[in-house]
Amino acid sequence: MTEHKPNISLDIASLNPDQQDAVLHPSGPLLVVAGAGSGKTRVLTHRVAHLISQGTHPMRILAITFTNKAAGEMRERVEALVGKVAERMWVSTFHAACVRILRMQAEQIGFPKTFSIYDQSDSKEIDRLRDS
Repeated sequence: MTEHKPNISLDIASLNPDQQDAVLHPSGPLLVVAGAGSGKTRVLTHRVAHLISQGTHPMRILAITFTNKAAGEMRERVEALVGKVAERMWVSTFHAACVRILRMQAEQIGFPKTFSIYDQSDSKEIDRLRDS
């Protein structure tokens, strides 16, 4: 699924050679491993912008992270690079992405779409109530 290539101007020259390689990676999976403050989010947001500039539909891009704060920041940074087209991307935390997928497939695995997920403390409280 591709659409017309938006006119996006990326400042690739501001990235170091390894970052440029990651942003311009031709196809397939890409793993970016680096320390805190090394520019991982900048690389990933530029990579997403590059993919969109090459005609990849934003709905085919999944940007996933650990925290809601990081997901929000990533969406904001991509939107700063590509504009409102970023709203069609799927930017999420691991937990939210998994819940979304499970809700889409819930009935096929025998669960209602309104299922609840309990964390360990919830489970302990249920056990305590059940045992009392």
